[in-house]
Parts: sequence; C-alpha cells; structure tokens
Amino acid sequence: MAEKRDPHPSPLDGLARKYGIALTRPEPDGSEVEISQDTKRKILAALNVTVDGEGLEQGPVCFLPQLLSDERVWGLSLQLYELRSARNWGIGDFGDLKTVCRMVGPLGADFIGLNPLHAPFLADPARCSPYEPSNRRWLNPLYIAVDALPWFEPSPDLDAEIAALREAELVDYPAVAAAKLRVLRDLFGAWRQDGNVRAPYDVTAFEDFRQQGGESLRMHALFEVLSGEMVSRGLSAGWRGWPEEMQEPGSTEVQSFAQSRTDEIEFHIWLQWIAHQQLTEVVAAAEEAGLRIGLYLDLAVGEALDGSATWSEPKIYVSSASIGGPPDPWAIDGQDWRLAAFLPNRIARGEVSPYRRMLNAAMRYAGAIRIDHAAALQRLFLVPFDGTPDEGAYVDYPKDEILRVLSEASHHHDCLVIGEDLGNLPIGLREDLARTRLLSYRIFSYERDDDGFTPPEDYPALALACVSTHDHQTLGGWWHGEDIFMRAEHGLVPEETVDDDLDARAVELVDLVRLLEAEDLPVPEEGEEELSEENLDRLVVSLHRLLARTPSMLLAVRLADLTKEEQPTNVPGTHQSYPNWRPKLSVTLEELGDLPLLKTVTDALRQERPRGSA
Repeated sequence: MAEKRDPHPSPLDGLARKYGIALTRPEPDGSEVEISQDTKRKILAALNVTVDGEGLEQGPVCFLPQLLSDERVWGLSLQLYELRSARNWGIGDFGDLKTVCRMVGPLGADFIGLNPLHAPFLADPARCSPYEPSNRRWLNPLYIAVDALPWFEPSPDLDAEIAALREAELVDYPAVAAAKLRVLRDLFGAWRQDGNVRAPYDVTAFEDFRQQGGESLRMHALFEVLSGEMVSRGLSAGWRGWPEEMQEPGSTEVQSFAQSRTDEIEFHIWLQWIAHQQLTEVVAAAEEAGLRIGLYLDLAVGEALDGSATWSEPKIYVSSASIGGPPDPWAIDGQDWRLAAFLPNRIARGEVSPYRRMLNAAMRYAGAIRIDHAAALQRLFLVPFDGTPDEGAYVDYPKDEILRVLSEASHHHDCLVIGEDLGNLPIGLREDLARTRLLSYRIFSYERDDDGFTPPEDYPALALACVSTHDHQTLGGWWHGEDIFMRAEHGLVPEETVDDDLDARAVELVDLVRLLEAEDLPVPEEGEEELSEENLDRLVVSLHRLLARTPSMLLAVRLADLTKEEQPTNVPGTHQSYPNWRPKLSVTLEELGDLPLLKTVTDALRQERPRGSA
C-alpha cells in the first residue's frame, strides 16, 4: 500500500520524508497507521538531524556531553604561568597543572580552564601575551616541566638560579626561557645518546609525532631557528624585520639556511613533542582525578602579524590589516590588537581548512574550548597597517561555513564549545550561536540592565557563568573600583570620567547586595567601604553560590578570586604601562590545599550543584 501524502504536510513531516522516513507503519492486519510526532523526532535524532520546536531542521550543532543534559557542573579557571610551586622554575608548568587536577578533582570540579597554550616567540620571550601567539597550531615549550624528564639531573648552581626565578613576584619570561632552553638543549643531547628507549620518550613515538605534524611542524621549527639567528644579529624575532630574502620561506637562502641547521630544527621539533607528551599526561591525570570534562582551553582570536604562522602560510592571512576594535566607552580611541586574521575566502575552505587545523590542535587535548572574541565567527574589525582604529572597518566572514567546521570538529573530538559573545556583537549572532549549541559566556558584572543585576533564574542554560576573568579585576578589586582607577591611570579613559564611573559602581554595589539578599545569601556588613577579610570572603562565597544557582550548564571559578589577588592579570590596552600576563598568584600550590576560602567555596558549589550518577 502506497504511503498517503498529505497535500499540506507539516514541517516535521516534510523533514521526515527528506530523510527517507516513512510516515506510516504496518499493523498485523495489513493496515497502515501513522507514526507519532515523537517517533519522527526520535528517528530524525538517530539520523543526526536536529529539529527546532516547529519541526524545522537546524543547522550544524556542536557536541554537548551527555552529563550536561542532567547536571550543571563547575570547574576552576586559571592562568597556567601564574601558578607558584616549590618545584617549578618561576613559571607554572604542566607538572603544576597535574597537581591542580589531582587537587580539585576530589573537590567536585569537572574542568580546568586555562589561558591559550599556543606557541610564543621563543627568541623574544618578553612577548608574553598568550593572545598574541606566534602559532596557534603548536604549544608553548616554556610550560614543559623540565625536572620531570628522565634525563634531568639537578645541580647546586641550577638550583640557585631556579630559586631566584621562583621567588620573583612577576614571571621573568626572558630569564625563564634562558634557563629552560639551556637545560632542554642538554637533555635533547642526552635523549639522542640514550638510545631513545625510555617510554614514552622513545624514537618511534618521536618519529610518529614528526610525521603527523608534517610540513607545518617543520616550518614552525625552522622559523624558531631563523628567529633565534635573527635576534643574535640584532634584528627582530618576528619575520617582518628580517632581510627580504628570509621573509619568503621558499627562497633559496631560507632553504640553504635550513640545510645548515638540521640539528637545531630537530631540537625545536623535539620541544613540541615533549610539550605534547606532557600535556597528554595532564589530560590523563585530569581523567584519573574525576574531571569529567577535563581541560578547557582558550583559543586566541588571531596570531602575531610577524610570527611562525603568517610566515609559513602567508596566503591564508589578511596581508596588510590587523584585527582590532572600534572606539568604544572603554577604549575611546579604539584598539589595534596587531593580530593577523584568516582571509574570509580561505578560513573554512579546503579539504582540511585553516580553521579546522587550528581547532584540531586544541581539541586533541580539550574537553571544552573557548572561542575568544566570538564575533569573529561572523565579522572582524580590521585596521590597516598604516592607519588607526578610527580608520578601520568591519569585514564579514562566512559564518555558516565556519559554524559547520566548528560543529564537525566538535563532534570529532567530543569537545564542547564556548563562545566569548561579549562586546559589540552582530545582531542575531547570540541566537545563531545558541542554535549551534555554542555556550554563551556570561560574566556577572556584565549581566545587568536598568533594573539591576540579572537574577540567577534568568541566565541561559546554554552558557558558562563566572564572577570574573583574566581581563577583569578580581571581585575584591571590582568592589573597590580598582578597574575604574586603572583605566584612567593608564590613559584608556579621560580622568574626568572617574567620578561618574565610581557613582555608577556605587549603584552596582547596592544592586549586588539587594540581589544577594533576595537569594537569602550573606552580604557584607553595611557601611563598610573597605571590605575586611571576613566580609570579602563572605562576598566571594555568596556570589559563587548565586551563580551556581543559575541554569547555566558550566560555572567557572577563577582561582585568583579564591586567592584574593590585588593585581589584575591583564589590563587591556596597557601593554607598555602594566606588566600584563606576568603577575603570579600570592599563594603556592602547596598552600592552596589549606586555603580556607577554597574549601568554603567548593563546599558551597557541591551543595548547589551536586553530582548526579552520570
């Protein structure tokens, strides 16, 4: 019996037919009965077809772990370099990260959020912003835990050097790089002489890694060697300051140089391999510690204009303009981030597109990634090299193609995706991201309107909520208006705006207290402008409880809020006047486990977001 066709089918019926689903099924007596709407949806889901509430097919959607269908989870966010420990070399490393995983897993955390781990300029380590990497496809070797390598042997002189690096208040990137790279070169020699038999550091694993890395890995290593050579000649680490013949990777001069430096090139390939091995060990440690999502890695929105990536593959990047932002109330002159952007007509094209390769590099280690500046999925503000931000313009990007690539990579790696959907967003982008199952990024201080702060029940479920981030003061600093003073101090806004901003902040503080009281949460004592330690602790716990009550799937707890840091990680727009990306935590890892506020907050989160059976 032929299937009877409705002359006016519903969207769901039309979609079922499109995917070959018969709208009826036989009964034992030979008659046909219609299948239910619920059955149509379930069979479509089994065919990996997602439909909206009206039965219309949705576009590509990103992976979400099953546990988030039943639970709301939390994790810790931190800057890896900021970690202090009794064993690191003046910069947090992969060994420290394993320690953090083992510490917070039993406390109930499900992820560790990190700054970008992208490859920097090893020949110019003072260029330390993780958001201006040399190459997003490769890792930062400065995070290698050198003392964990099997060939490492301590010495009194080295111990003294490391102790000085460890005791410094700020990360001294040049000194850290000098010490680590010197010792790693020696260990590379020891590895080659060792017969390469110590698993997992054997020659077979190295050759597999080299082969998988292909030309991209070789070119990155060659860039590092060339960059070091140019710095030794008094030139820049970035290729735009090199002699013209060295700016072209395919030139005879570059090829001749490469042939003369094969050992050094192999050393930089080896560094990437060691970093890969240790980060893979961190992933395993996170899983063993019970972090069900694991590592949550941040992806920078672009790469340095003069780094390894743009030198290796110039044809996939915008050639004479950089990523930035237009003038706004927080930066009245606009911003030029000096970052290279993929070309709109190349970003998502090809058998393995540039965007997919960049995603693969992070997702291989991550259970979640954050897309920095998610507006870039639809448009970028580009500033001509010879212009200023007020001479820039927005350029459209192929949003649907990028989201398709992002969705495919997300499912391939079982990796959920968070989009930093803040700032001046294109109209409708947040809705598009929600349809694609990208989690929104909700910072408490931004979630307000004319009536005050957003109540917890009004946060979206498909979101990550947090109190503060690396671009903000910690909660105590925000309460005292330190961010307002710093913006004026560093010339980001006129001095005359300070009083108005402080008045606005006073209103925000009243609104915050009112919201906490409405949730029956403890608040700071009245009349106390300078919070005591006890009142700051009370505020930190209450605000994390508040956010834990939101429907948002993820809650990120910033470690610097728990250690109550007085200095911010980064003050956007102040790369010459503030030591961005260098402040360390005031508490060591060895002390962290005994920190009362860590215990109080994590106890509260386990109460507000209890683990289920998933």
